[in-house]
Amino acid sequence: MAIFKYPFWVLYRIWFYVLVAIPIIVMFPILIISISREQWYPLFFKLARIWSKFILIGMGFGYKIKREEIPDPNKSYMFVANHTSMADIMLMLVAVKNPFVFVGKQELAKIPLFGFFYKRTCILVDRSSAKSRQAVFLRAQRRLKQGVSICIFPEGGVPEEDVLLDNFKDGAFRLAINHQIPIVPITFYDNKKRFSYTFFSGSPGKMRAKIHRFIPTEGLTTKDTKPLNEKTRTLIWNELSSVRV
Repeated sequence: MAIFKYPFWVLYRIWFYVLVAIPIIVMFPILIISISREQWYPLFFKLARIWSKFILIGMGFGYKIKREEIPDPNKSYMFVANHTSMADIMLMLVAVKNPFVFVGKQELAKIPLFGFFYKRTCILVDRSSAKSRQAVFLRAQRRLKQGVSICIFPEGGVPEEDVLLDNFKDGAFRLAINHQIPIVPITFYDNKKRFSYTFFSGSPGKMRAKIHRFIPTEGLTTKDTKPLNEKTRTLIWNELSSVRV
């Protein structure tokens, strides 16, 4: 029976990239218009949410979002979540309706077609470069002043398969404190099982997410960065540990 799994996994991975490409090709003219000016980003964000739903449904992922608190459409937030899958981007876009900008690794910009829009709409970071990390703060500050939220996967990458949750980097929390915006912790329960970065793995099925109650930053200073980091990570860790996936 196992011999039939490998061809399925190969075809499943190929199908994922087909689904990524189809809506981009279909919506290409309006996507180009939506990225031509930063003030038109909310339009691009709506199109990105359609793209995400198309992929998740096409992959057979029955997503379910539980919300303990709903973001105010007129406020900015720092969205953070555990990172285990290529589908994390799509589930984040489906879970959150407030326009936000991803801070992500620059390697994804090399993906054909997807990378073209990724590098023009996201804040790219080279984590090996201190100069690049500083540039991220400046670009994020500008977008926050425009009323857009920010999304960061604070583990700084995808942990090994046997790691439930890696340590969090401080950048997202320092930025949230600097701008006095709430942290919105989000837990992805099933993404590693559904579609991890391990090539020979994955299957259709449930894909759950939970938006936790927000963690305020009003009155905090940079000295509170580490405690805020640890509080957020502990919340997501406890959730992952207590819920059967």
